[in-house]
Amino acid sequence: MNAPVQLGLDTFGDVTRGEDGELLSHAQTIRNVVEQAELADQVGLSFFGVGEHHRPDFAVSSPEIVLAAAAARTSRIHLGTAVTVLSSDDPVRLFERFATLDAISNGRAEVILGRGSFIESFPLFGYELSDYETLFEEKLDLFTKLMAEKPVSWQGRTRAALVDADVYPKTENGLKAWIGVGGSPESVVRAARHGLGLMLAIIGGPAARFRPFVDLYHRSLDAMGLPALPVGVHSPGHIADTDQQAWEEAFPGFESMHNTIGRERGWPPYNRMRFQQDVGPEGAVYAGSPETVARKIATTVSQLGLTRFDMKFSTGTLSHAKMMRSIELYGTQVAPRVHELLAGAPATRA
Repeated sequence: MNAPVQLGLDTFGDVTRGEDGELLSHAQTIRNVVEQAELADQVGLSFFGVGEHHRPDFAVSSPEIVLAAAAARTSRIHLGTAVTVLSSDDPVRLFERFATLDAISNGRAEVILGRGSFIESFPLFGYELSDYETLFEEKLDLFTKLMAEKPVSWQGRTRAALVDADVYPKTENGLKAWIGVGGSPESVVRAARHGLGLMLAIIGGPAARFRPFVDLYHRSLDAMGLPALPVGVHSPGHIADTDQQAWEEAFPGFESMHNTIGRERGWPPYNRMRFQQDVGPEGAVYAGSPETVARKIATTVSQLGLTRFDMKFSTGTLSHAKMMRSIELYGTQVAPRVHELLAGAPATRA
């Protein structure tokens, strides 16, 4: 019998508007993220992830510090990233920071490693975009070697070599790590090759189209003689008491965020018709009443055989109060309903 799916939350620390309509400070946004993590723990959710960004519309550039603050105010929920931009970080320092977080949280730390969908960190930390692929592959190779928590000898092109180097602190039971994947077969195989969990970022279109990637991941693990590893999905969403309320609350934030990023990337303006497609049965946005969202999550879990589903509950300028209500409904109503819906569903390989 498959274990119940874990339900988690992700945030990028989007800078939101206060009750007066003005944008909050980065500092207040970060304090609100810690409060959101505390509520997620109280309502029984499994995971709280914080993304790393280096731009004005997102407040969190050092997720581990925010997560350490959350660890001090929570007791059960796992705490991690969504994602850590490994390409522009140092694997040794990254492992040390997460091993420290793991100690503070009593073994609840997780890291989701990715290349990130933004590139601001590359020039900020002195990396060349022409090394995009090499940076990630080399640093991932080193990080996974460090996870064994034994002396490491390593040589590459993107950082200084290591000779029989040991890294501290040691964890008590190892560090859990995933690779965040946007949807390329090469990234899926890479996750399997390094023996890490697969976290699929599904932010557009029907979730069912990602089933071939899940199957590829399982085949790759089998071919390498590795045991089954977890598969998760990260997708945006928002919950309110009714569908209409959730949509009315969520749309301005989605519109603002998409248009801000779209101006940088040449996307067409976001509109209400596109939003309604995204929140529909074939869309990647899990917004609506608890029943609507629970049914959509349960369908995705069944289609893909998931171990965990993480809803990105912060989008654009959506207020802290509305996000807190969304978290409350997610934990108290959506999660129990998802488990109820899945209880009688046919078992699917996770």
